[in-house]
Amino acid sequence: MTMERSKMLWFLVLALLLAGCGASSGPPAETTSTPSASAVADVEVVAVTSQKLDLVVTLPAELAPYESVAIYARTTGFVKAISVDRGSSVKQGQLLVTVEAPELAAQRSEAESKLAAAQAQLGAAQAKLSADQVTYERLSVAARTPGVVAGNELDLAARAADGSQSMFAAAQNSVKAAEAARNAIAEIEEYLRITAPFDGEITERNVHPGALVGPAGGSAASVPLLRIQTTNRLRLVVPVPENSVADVPLAARVKFTVPAYPAEVFQAPVARISRAIDPKTRTMPVELEISNAAGKLTPGTFCQVQWPVRRTEATHFVPFSAVTSNQQRTFVIRIPQTGSNVGKAEWVDVRTGAHAGNLVEVFGDLNNGDQVVLRASDTIRPRDSLSPRLNAETR
Repeated sequence: MTMERSKMLWFLVLALLLAGCGASSGPPAETTSTPSASAVADVEVVAVTSQKLDLVVTLPAELAPYESVAIYARTTGFVKAISVDRGSSVKQGQLLVTVEAPELAAQRSEAESKLAAAQAQLGAAQAKLSADQVTYERLSVAARTPGVVAGNELDLAARAADGSQSMFAAAQNSVKAAEAARNAIAEIEEYLRITAPFDGEITERNVHPGALVGPAGGSAASVPLLRIQTTNRLRLVVPVPENSVADVPLAARVKFTVPAYPAEVFQAPVARISRAIDPKTRTMPVELEISNAAGKLTPGTFCQVQWPVRRTEATHFVPFSAVTSNQQRTFVIRIPQTGSNVGKAEWVDVRTGAHAGNLVEVFGDLNNGDQVVLRASDTIRPRDSLSPRLNAETR
């Protein structure tokens, strides 16, 4: 029994020893430590440059005739003859179309008849006026002898002469009105002969003899009879974007090309500037004056214009990648230069302007030489610690 108790005590001591070792080999207690400072990002930067903008941009434009008119009939009628066709060259005053309107002939005859009647009435009134005036004058002479002519007779003769004078004046007015009516019809008849308003080319013909024509907007005029354009003198209309309208070089010669002659470069001076921005396209139409005596250029052609863009004062430029934006703002990320190699990021709001190669014009609180992040992103937050490294290409 003593031996068995000794073994049991031995096993108990061994179990306690093993339990103590297990407890001592468990995970160490947690310790608190002071967090380390945030990491400093290494970023590539470029310097803001300042220069006067002087570049050439390619803008689309369209050739237009210097003058262009759609020709309609002045009065309703039928085309009697048309002496020109598409492509015809015409001179100012040349007869183009003759229109006939039978009702105008009847109106002219009626007007001439009324004029003749008015003239007849005028002749009768003039004869009566002369007779009454002679009668009054004779009675006036006879009345100088007392008792020869009664005073009442003299008064009646004077009143008759005055009445005849009024009738004569009314007849004169009737003749003038009849003449005006006849002349009006004659003027309308002149519109039946349609002539060219200026020298040019017929570019459109829509009617043939026998067609019913009439004034623009009327039921007989769905399309113009003809369209005439000046083709030896053209306008090149260039829609200049609003950020390039400053210092437009009036009278400067501008180069352009057309698809029909891809290897040839044309030039023309700036002739007219509208000085107003189109709210729909945000562009300002500028016109170049083109002499086209040889007829090489065609109205309606689209052109590519080498438009000069200049600034009178120096502005700031940065690479395209240095400008970024989010839903609220467009900005660059500036790193103020300090004595150390670490700076705090600043978001600087900017507006962009013209493009010059790989650079873009920016307007904002920037100075020449400021260092901005080359590849800007809104993941770089304001006051983030950054270590700037100057871009190798700009050193």
